[in-house]
Amino acid sequence: MNNLLPSKMTIGWREWMALPDLGIPAVKAKIDTGARTSSLHAFTIEPFKENGKKRVRFRIHPLQRRTDIELICVADVFDHRMVSDSGGHSEMRYVIKSKLVVGSTEIEAEITLTDRDTMRFRMLLGRTALADKFLVDTSLSCITGPRPKKIYGLKKKRRKM
Repeated sequence: MNNLLPSKMTIGWREWMALPDLGIPAVKAKIDTGARTSSLHAFTIEPFKENGKKRVRFRIHPLQRRTDIELICVADVFDHRMVSDSGGHSEMRYVIKSKLVVGSTEIEAEITLTDRDTMRFRMLLGRTALADKFLVDTSLSCITGPRPKKIYGLKKKRRKM
């Protein structure tokens, strides 16, 4: 390895991360080097103004396959732009900026809000957020923590004998 390269955190193809600015203690994200911008599952998206600033309120189910845990988030609107998904469909999305914590690394990322309810992951971490901070090892998965069972107070399911 070239020692002149800056130190980067290695992450797997999917990772648990936190978005403390939004009050999201854990969400599993697919690391998507093909997507330019990161995106977060959001529904009931409500734009509003507060003290002259454009803001957005939205709800999120942070855990895949779980609708019983729902968080309400509020953020400043950074932009409102047309975004194309991997299927070539375009939609107008709100863009926010938020602190994102992956393991011991903290970054600020632009994140688009979209309904990902039918998608496997509640978040995609795109290549713009990955740049200069992370190396992706596709043979690894969920190596940075945290685990949602402890964070969301969930109990392990008991196995039937």
